[in-house]
Amino acid sequence: MEKKTIKRNLVLGILFFLPVTFLLFLYPAKHNYYALEIVKENVLDIENLLSNTNKEIVLKDHLTVLGFLGNDPERLITEASNLKELVYNKFQGFKKFQIVVLIPEEAKIKAERLKKELGKHRPLEYWQFVYVNENDIQRFFNSLRTTAVLDDDFSTTNVFIIDKDLNQRGRLDDRTKKEKEKQSKAYPLTAYNCAQVSELKNKMSEDLRVLFTEYREKRKGNFDSSSRRASDLKGS
Repeated sequence: MEKKTIKRNLVLGILFFLPVTFLLFLYPAKHNYYALEIVKENVLDIENLLSNTNKEIVLKDHLTVLGFLGNDPERLITEASNLKELVYNKFQGFKKFQIVVLIPEEAKIKAERLKKELGKHRPLEYWQFVYVNENDIQRFFNSLRTTAVLDDDFSTTNVFIIDKDLNQRGRLDDRTKKEKEKQSKAYPLTAYNCAQVSELKNKMSEDLRVLFTEYREKRKGNFDSSSRRASDLKGS
């Protein structure tokens, strides 16, 4: 009888302290929360331009994934599908989230076919194609911080995260743990390559989750830490 009592009390003790222990692990994680870093300020906004749905699109006050699919967007259907499956499907419907892809005006028909293919199972409500002349596409791209360049058809497999204040977000130090141990030179992550499934899945998805958490905590009044910024924005 005494053994049964001891066993029962032990089980009850475990059931009581297990949730408390779990909360103690969560507590420091919440208060050591970090923001997704600002790698470039003052990205150009899109003004007075309509999307394929005749909706006026702006970047300000939105959390935007910005892309450039060029004169032959159907050529990059694999990269666009990766972005849809690994990023869009995960964050669609989140407040103020949007994917905006700039397309040359001459490629409108091809872009419509691509969007139809991407949205054949469900309409892409938060994915907009915006038709822009080639000079403006280059101008928008030049306002970003990246070592990449647009291809001759004004496309790139890279996409960019733009926050509500027109800041480009990313990582100022994207070194792996081993690279840090070897004291390798730090390098930033300013764009996410849609041709690399692992980069979208393990880096971009995580970075967007961090950014959404940042804005949620700010709305609650629990976030009082400024985002880190690149020390030399002029070098972007």
